[in-house]
Amino acid sequence: MKFKNVLLASLPVAALFSVSCSNDDNNTSQEQVFNYTVPTTYAFERSGESTVDYAGQTNRVLMLDEMGTEIKNKAAAGTVLDAAKLSDMYNNVNSQFSNVALNTATDKQLKNKTAASRDFFVNFNGGATIAEQTAVRNLFQAQFDNAAAASGGEVAAAGVAGTYIDGNSKRLFAANGLEPQQVLLKGMMGACFMDQIVNNYLSKNVLDEGSNRENNTNKVLEEGKNYTKMEHLWDEAYGYIYGGDDLTGTSPVLKFWSSYIKQVDDDSDFGSLREDIELAFRKGRAAITAGDYATRDTQIAIIKKKIALVPAVRAVFYLKEGKGKLATDSGAKAFHALSEGYGFIMSLRYTNRPGTNSPYMTKAEVDAILSGLTAGTNGLWDVDYLNDHIDGWAEQIATRFGFTVAQAETVTP
Repeated sequence: MKFKNVLLASLPVAALFSVSCSNDDNNTSQEQVFNYTVPTTYAFERSGESTVDYAGQTNRVLMLDEMGTEIKNKAAAGTVLDAAKLSDMYNNVNSQFSNVALNTATDKQLKNKTAASRDFFVNFNGGATIAEQTAVRNLFQAQFDNAAAASGGEVAAAGVAGTYIDGNSKRLFAANGLEPQQVLLKGMMGACFMDQIVNNYLSKNVLDEGSNRENNTNKVLEEGKNYTKMEHLWDEAYGYIYGGDDLTGTSPVLKFWSSYIKQVDDDSDFGSLREDIELAFRKGRAAITAGDYATRDTQIAIIKKKIALVPAVRAVFYLKEGKGKLATDSGAKAFHALSEGYGFIMSLRYTNRPGTNSPYMTKAEVDAILSGLTAGTNGLWDVDYLNDHIDGWAEQIATRFGFTVAQAETVTP
């Protein structure tokens, strides 16, 4: 079966694709031609109405954002944090969000989507297990307790959970020096958002499940909706990246993966990353509506490869930034950067190398680096230990993902 995509550059606002499929099995010849446009924005309609819906993903992005804000505000105010409230927010119970719309969406929560993808945690690819799922969820629960303990009024010190004050900024650190807020935010970007994007909604096991492909080809819509099941699944992957963005003002607010994709893209060594991911999402969605599954699958591979670079680049950047600050600040000021790096390293376990259905770095490899970061006496407070090991971890990650440490170091926030 051979496919050919031809871009007609004369179209100023959309790309028109002509795709041919030949099947010579049993000495027969069948030719299928697809002609469809790829819009310049993620906007798709049927009968004059939008077919795009990722409201659930928007809710979860905003839930995580509000959880991070809860920790930040309590640290800034110097008041004790309620770990039970954060746990309620994670489970979306007891109406704990200030955004009332999040409380009313009681069927949406972060916990049941953490380490819950079809490919890794249902089909157990990439070495995943139910025990791992439980451990990951418990790790995030532990961050709520760690943050609460750090908010009790103590000054952060080696082996002591507390607050570190840097000018007007106050941050909470666990006894081992990790910042619970950053472990939560960056870690959840991987264990929930990344895992759902590349190991669930962009999984062919999910997209083509049951009669999804047949129904999509025949334009059988979901009951009461204006989209096919496959279209909606693709939108849900998109929503975990872009669902929390606010593009209404003069200064767009980008959340989580969308923001970090832009940061990496802004560096010349990784230029066009943002454009490549956005185009792949638009092209894949248009291909689904047209029933062009070969092009869809090509876009899946592009998205998986490109988005995997983002946590890898940021992990290396923050490891090196943290090491640099260790030399001038006796540790504490560097812990914020190292904690961000820790969370991004967690995310590497949820990447998916195209063609393998396995992560770029195994769970064992990721766990070894994470354990190493806090293996010194009192964790991050052991500056000499970190100075001896950070460069090796940074090099290991950069090599695996195909860039240099020097390239990652120039990608500033």
